[in-house]
Amino acid sequence: MRAYIGSFFIAICLMLCMSGRAYSALEESIVQLQTANGVLEGTLLVPEASRGMPVVLLVAGSGPTDRNGNQPGLHHNALLQLSGALAQYGIASLRYDKRGVGQSMGAAPREEDLRFEQYAADVRDWVKWLARDKRFGKITVIGHSEGSLLGMLAARQAKVANFISIAGPGRPADQLLQMQLASQPAEIQAMALPVLERLKQGKTVSPVNPALQALFRPSVQPYLISWFKYDPAKEIAKLKMPILIVQGTADIQVGEEDARLLGFANQDAAVVLIDGMNHILKQSVPDRAQNWNTYTQPELPVMPELTAVLARFIRQDGKLD
Repeated sequence: MRAYIGSFFIAICLMLCMSGRAYSALEESIVQLQTANGVLEGTLLVPEASRGMPVVLLVAGSGPTDRNGNQPGLHHNALLQLSGALAQYGIASLRYDKRGVGQSMGAAPREEDLRFEQYAADVRDWVKWLARDKRFGKITVIGHSEGSLLGMLAARQAKVANFISIAGPGRPADQLLQMQLASQPAEIQAMALPVLERLKQGKTVSPVNPALQALFRPSVQPYLISWFKYDPAKEIAKLKMPILIVQGTADIQVGEEDARLLGFANQDAAVVLIDGMNHILKQSVPDRAQNWNTYTQPELPVMPELTAVLARFIRQDGKLD
């Protein structure tokens, strides 16, 4: 782990590290990726800049998340805002609707056929798509939340200059689910934990108690099995490119310990903790109710400290000093 960097460093970045030049001429276009199982759609945002500009691929987190970072009932525009903020530093970006979401709905497989590797392959294929555009130079993959692990897998399969994890879990998904189940009533835990253990072993479970259908319905079990076999700490250790791990101190979904686990797994990675940033990249407080309120306030901007440190890392070829 190369460094732990706190808010003082980031404040210096804001004042000194970037010129603050405004890129007023932005070109936004709808783009498509043809896959063997349907068409994925995204938005490419390109600032007016010279040939060979840096570009990032923004990879969204778990659930039915669209290109802007939103889900049904959770409208905050975090990825939309991050894309626009990076453009002001001369960094192009591509964000996309996940397979089966938004304008990529037509590429949705049957739930029982979906595997974690398919999402990773989509990330890889978008990277290859960007590499064919001669306007762009080095490509950085930015994975948010579950998108962090997807980005790690794809970064080993495609030509990526840098990898950035934002609020990425440092533990396998089954361990995260087990931690979440610990807050449930004892009777729910007694039913759920044996199912979780069997899925971890790569075995399906049938029948499933009706109380557990939302989490462990038979049609979703193959996907969970495919997801559980990946340990983010082991995967990030395999990466050879510059790595930045960013974690907010007000995140109530992924904790600082996860960032440390990732950082210890790859000693060359830089780890940045941003004071007061929550899981959706907004300014917040640890109080759970107030924190969740930000998930439905799209007018709140992403934290400028985040954009500054990302831009510095990207434009300085994976360096922060």
